[in-house]
Amino acid sequence: MMNMEMNLLQKQTLKLVMTQELRQAISLLQYSTTELQDYIDEMSLENPLMEIEKQEPTVDPEMAFSSPVIWNDEEVQTQEQEEQEERSIFETISNQSKSIVEELVQQIREQNVSDDKRVLYMYIARHVGDDGYLKIDGEEAADELNASAAEIEEAVRFIQCLEPAGIGARTVQECLLLQLARRQDADPLAETLIQHHLEDLASRKWKQIAKAQEVSLERIQQAHDFIQTLEPRPVCNYGVDSPGHLVPDVHVEYIEGEWSVYLNDSSLPRIRMNRHYRKLLQQASDSDAFDYAAKKYKQLTWLLKSIDQRQQTLQRVTEEIVACQVEFFEKGAAYLKPLTLKDIAEKAEVHESTVSRATTHKYVQTPRGLFELKDFFSSSVEHNQNGEQTSSAVIKSWIESYVEAEDKRKPLSDQKIVQKLKEDQQINVSRRAIAKYRDALSIPSSSKRKRFD
Repeated sequence: MMNMEMNLLQKQTLKLVMTQELRQAISLLQYSTTELQDYIDEMSLENPLMEIEKQEPTVDPEMAFSSPVIWNDEEVQTQEQEEQEERSIFETISNQSKSIVEELVQQIREQNVSDDKRVLYMYIARHVGDDGYLKIDGEEAADELNASAAEIEEAVRFIQCLEPAGIGARTVQECLLLQLARRQDADPLAETLIQHHLEDLASRKWKQIAKAQEVSLERIQQAHDFIQTLEPRPVCNYGVDSPGHLVPDVHVEYIEGEWSVYLNDSSLPRIRMNRHYRKLLQQASDSDAFDYAAKKYKQLTWLLKSIDQRQQTLQRVTEEIVACQVEFFEKGAAYLKPLTLKDIAEKAEVHESTVSRATTHKYVQTPRGLFELKDFFSSSVEHNQNGEQTSSAVIKSWIESYVEAEDKRKPLSDQKIVQKLKEDQQINVSRRAIAKYRDALSIPSSSKRKRFD
């Protein structure tokens, strides 16, 4: 018979609890400046204690360190309102970009069409995506509008006649053909290739296409070059809202003999505390109103602390990156040093994951252009018997320069690039590594870079 005893044991464990506040701090560190702006705007809608005051963007180093937080509860200034009134109405209008749907709707309104057709055209226009392609099929549209397939197709064709060329296409092939139809200098062979050989053309199976069309490789090359002038994304160069606009989170400038780092704080709104709710906090009461105000006050203080922590971390991490990559800023890309997240984490005295979050989707404006902070990290390649190392990013830049300068009729193979790096830069890199770097740079193989004219 088993003898079972029950004992009380005291055990000490260390456990990290992921609180809502900690999650918020981590999230804010990952946000870009633009995303942080949006987050603050959202929080201001949920928290009545928050009053935000937008700032005019500036890149002045002396202004950039100004805190986005104001703790006093003075009367909200009307300066922003006064400045808004002074602006020209035409300036305001010119700064408001339209979406592609708004552009299409405006073009439809300018056309003299019947009300019934206008309904169809508007419906189709509102189903054009941000990329310019139609996002609804004809059968679905016909069911929705109780219209015939012919009527829907006519409406689609109408939209496809609007600007920009290629708008409302359902496939890349249709998009290119729509653009081709408007070109007075259109190459007849280009139309044939788009209609019957688009996939083979993309795979550069030119000999196969040339044989099928009974033309020379030079003629295929000529038609290919013309097709390259068409735009597979019809709204790419059209004047509508673009999600690709980047706002720098950090600026690096050479000031009074040294490299200085300053944050783009001016893009963040100033945060004020609502005076009415502050009075509720000052009242010693157990009322629901007091509890609500206290809860929102705690939420606000955590937000402010998280923003401050994000800014300090981003500042410190960027300063360490600049200190490690001074030669890049002074001499150019060829002097980018090997650098890892761990290197910066040790110097900034933070965790490696913190550096990763602080540098992801963060952009720095420098005298040499706009870069993502991640661009300054690269692995090292040991290239000789003395153990000397070179950044993989530098090797990539040399590969790009070799490919740019090559004779396209006899493009450099990966093995030829290996030999040139050894001869010109005294760097030993394997052919497999060159192929990997070339793929990362989206550079095709030598066979696909070859030209026949």
